[in-house]
Amino acid sequence: MRSYRCRCCGGPLEVRVETDQVFSLNSLSGRVQSIWRYEELLPDLGNPVTLGEGMTRLVRCERLAKLIGVRNLYVKLEGTNPTGSFKDRGISVGVTVALRAGADKVVCASTGNTAASLAAYAARAGLECAVLIPKGKVASGKLFQARLFGAVVCEVSGTFDDALRTALREAESIGAYVLNSVNPWRLEGQKTAAFELWEQMSGDTSFDVVVPVGNAGNISAIWKGFEELSRHGLIDDLPRMIGAQSSGAAPLARMMRLGLDEPSWVDDPQTIASAIRIGRPVNWKRAIRAVRRSGGMIYDVEDSEILEAMRLMATSEGIATEPAGAAPIALLKSKIQSGELPRDLTYVCIATGHHLKDPSSALVSWNEPVPVEDYLTRAGLQRTRFRE
Repeated sequence: MRSYRCRCCGGPLEVRVETDQVFSLNSLSGRVQSIWRYEELLPDLGNPVTLGEGMTRLVRCERLAKLIGVRNLYVKLEGTNPTGSFKDRGISVGVTVALRAGADKVVCASTGNTAASLAAYAARAGLECAVLIPKGKVASGKLFQARLFGAVVCEVSGTFDDALRTALREAESIGAYVLNSVNPWRLEGQKTAAFELWEQMSGDTSFDVVVPVGNAGNISAIWKGFEELSRHGLIDDLPRMIGAQSSGAAPLARMMRLGLDEPSWVDDPQTIASAIRIGRPVNWKRAIRAVRRSGGMIYDVEDSEILEAMRLMATSEGIATEPAGAAPIALLKSKIQSGELPRDLTYVCIATGHHLKDPSSALVSWNEPVPVEDYLTRAGLQRTRFRE
């Protein structure tokens, strides 16, 4: 359980759950409201380390759909997970496996969300936790969480990729179990988002799924979930997977746009969306395979488009997310306008993390506080004009 890569090819391992039993929409009624309701397609690990992760809200966004020009739009609010991001799904499974493997210490590299999640679940399991973060490049809300849950926070000079290399290199020497998405058990938890979408949409999977892409594990995991549903005869149509990267950290978008066989890595990724500020995604082969098999694509969007998408989501629907979680909306808006994506479809966007993960004032610079006198004067003038 401590192996992360194939000894023959060096590629990441994959977990396969072999079972003759499978759930149905009817059989799920009354089950626990977490990822573990889908126990038939999850590893049999005994008592899981859980905080009630999963079963996040799926919200239909009619006003936002009209603003960006699509027929139907849904947003899945992964920020309603226990520590505020989709990472809780995989960390729940991963920490459970760590206990089964006899680990007493876990470690990860992180841009923030994994650190917060692993720190919480390690505390729940009674494990020591160390998180390696790129110095000065993690949002304050995420760093606060990791510290609050008692993790040892280690700053690494450089990027997330430098932190991950350090974690993988030093894990054995410090006796720690690695819980980045290079660990295949992580993706077993994250694939449950596909099961939830199938359940929440009453078995209808005729939609496209738009996912932020950083280390590329989530888009791979969600596709894996849909493939498993198909393999067990629960769905006929597999959704198309569409990935969203920031232009400052977009090796996979560039690879697909240019038709390359391998990515050109980004050594110094730059984006306001810190959760996807990753230049060397370890799951890139899985992600490209998932996107191509589904008939999808990976695109990149500018930071200015991500900020505008955050504003549109919040002001039109009352839905807020960290910057990375707004990248799918930014992508849809851009590609619908350019004609690269069709309008007459249903899209499901994965909002990966809670908006309070990153409370930077720069993200709301469009709405600065004003003196009350200015507001009252302006409101009074507007009311007078309305009466006239």
